[in-house]
Amino acid sequence: MCSIAVKIPDEVLYDTKMTEAEANDFAKKAIALMLYSKNHISIGYCAQIAGMSEEDFIKYLSSNHISIFSFDDENEFLEEMGNA
Repeated sequence: MCSIAVKIPDEVLYDTKMTEAEANDFAKKAIALMLYSKNHISIGYCAQIAGMSEEDFIKYLSSNHISIFSFDDENEFLEEMGNA
């Protein structure tokens, strides 16, 4: 697994009242969220990046108004609802 370093000015941490650990956690979750929503990287990989379980990452997606379901059209959605 590779590591990516992001330099954040101390003033930003002070202004946001975040610790270094909180900023690191925030950055990992933000990267995972964007990779999932823009690049369709799997929930499993994104959960690993975010340092979360898959279940917690799905909840995190939901809290950020990102659905794990995608349908091409209304008929596909209705078909899936009929199968539920």
